[in-house]
Amino acid sequence: MLLPCSKDDTMTKTSTCIYHFLLLNWYIFLNYYIPYLGKANKIRVFPDGAHLKYLTLLNLLLQAVFFGVAFLDDVLKRVQGRKHVTFLTSCRDLLFTVLAFPVSTFVFVAFWSVFLYDRDLIYPRILDEVFPGWINHAMHTWILPFQLVEVILRPHRYPSKKKGLTLLGAFSLGYVIRVLWLYAMTGSWVYPVFTTLSPLGIVTFCSAGYILTASIYLFGEKLNHWKWGWSKEQLKRPSRVYDHPSHRLLI
Repeated sequence: MLLPCSKDDTMTKTSTCIYHFLLLNWYIFLNYYIPYLGKANKIRVFPDGAHLKYLTLLNLLLQAVFFGVAFLDDVLKRVQGRKHVTFLTSCRDLLFTVLAFPVSTFVFVAFWSVFLYDRDLIYPRILDEVFPGWINHAMHTWILPFQLVEVILRPHRYPSKKKGLTLLGAFSLGYVIRVLWLYAMTGSWVYPVFTTLSPLGIVTFCSAGYILTASIYLFGEKLNHWKWGWSKEQLKRPSRVYDHPSHRLLI
């Protein structure tokens, strides 16, 4: 059975669709423009085009993928009806809960914590000659408010804690392996902070990074419950109610 949406619900869905469309284009622009700046400047910021070795830039690519999926989900629900895009909705929720929100928040917290302690360990001053200040904030600051707006706009179904933390751990481990592999191949660390650490210090640093990311994941789940008031059991079991509970859209 399908119950009609109110006018306010329709406006909310339209606003959400426009929001996703704008951010999709914003992140597409950043994913093109930042590597362009790195190559156009006389300072070789991204030797051999290896810009995706940085978690910050991987996150920008991740955000483009997430908002692309979210926008496509919005459009197809309007065109084909909700029951035909449940798989896409599940992909959207999994991307947001396990990767988009935790990784963006981690980048924000980790970058500004190290930057305020000693910026040369994470973002040397020479980069100011390559990237204007607004680019720095686009990469490291605005990513968090955009994710918080997403939390407010609509609920997201979280997987079980075991599944969510396992997937997040796999992503984190994969990135650490890539960092170590790049060091083995080139003899230089992706981030200057690693040059100040012993092998044990690197293990501790990476472990602390995962603990922080996992904590952010759990915090995001709490935020979702606080905003939308759904119980964990409701979010875990297959539901036939989509988006905002007040929409009352049932199949």
